[in-house]
Amino acid sequence: MGVAVVRVLFLGGLGRSGTTLLERVLGCLPGVCTLGEVVHLWRRDLLDNERCGCGRPFSACDFWREVGDRAFGGWHRVDPHHVLRLQDRVERTRHIPKLAGRTCDNQVREYADQYARVYAAAAAVTGARVVIDSSKHASLAYCLRHAPDIDLRVAHVVRDARGVAYSWTKTVTRPESDGRETMTRYSPSRAALLWSAHNAAFGLLGARGTAVRRFRYEEFVADPRGTSLAIAAFAGLDLPADALDFLAEGADGVVHADLPATHSAAGNPMRFRTGPVEVRADDTWRTALPPNQRRLVAAIAAPLHGAYGYPITGRRT
Repeated sequence: MGVAVVRVLFLGGLGRSGTTLLERVLGCLPGVCTLGEVVHLWRRDLLDNERCGCGRPFSACDFWREVGDRAFGGWHRVDPHHVLRLQDRVERTRHIPKLAGRTCDNQVREYADQYARVYAAAAAVTGARVVIDSSKHASLAYCLRHAPDIDLRVAHVVRDARGVAYSWTKTVTRPESDGRETMTRYSPSRAALLWSAHNAAFGLLGARGTAVRRFRYEEFVADPRGTSLAIAAFAGLDLPADALDFLAEGADGVVHADLPATHSAAGNPMRFRTGPVEVRADDTWRTALPPNQRRLVAAIAAPLHGAYGYPITGRRT
């Protein structure tokens, strides 16, 4: 049995592009429900019972319990191992050429339907007009385009490849593991290759008829109000005049966002931050990433770097 059509704003791009900060800001807008990286829901939450963005274990979160009840009649009726097997079979970057076609097989439909049910239930629980999934994976967005119950809008978030590459070299502890695990790391060259592949995939997605609009991280941190309004309009939200009052400029000229707790399923450690948070550019890579690595990343990413308006040299955009 199908579910009501739900509008989903999918934040796409390569990780470390500022999507978590963007999602947290957008989550403060009326009519919006943010779910974090739903692609990890099946393993990290249903199997590993990691913490929700609100701080509680997934199984103890009232929000997710109600979502599970509405979507499936309870999470106990979902076989996460089966969903993960579907994920392995259909949701991989190598499958994008096939997923880009007009038709799909039953496994893709079944896999996408799991997400459609979660999105629709979250919208019903919160009364939201738009649900945000910051999973980022291009392959998942390609699967979701085949779900008839999803009105998919993709905000393609890009950041200077050198900043992304530097961020992937840093050691970041996963707070859900109580300090026992760190997040994945990549070499600058590997990160540059992934940056090129993932961003190119979203360009193709738009050419296949999905609503895709590109937003640059650098423009967002320079003008969080303007970018938030542009994304809200793209998502079909008509905002009241005071919708952005949670963004306030301090005496230092830096905009601060007053962030409430969320029910993020998974994602960057910043999903646990609450209270005032600075919305400012992270340009550490300009001095921390060695010059030879900056040049290497720029060379690998050159075709799309230029198309997105990023200079090959290190000067500011």
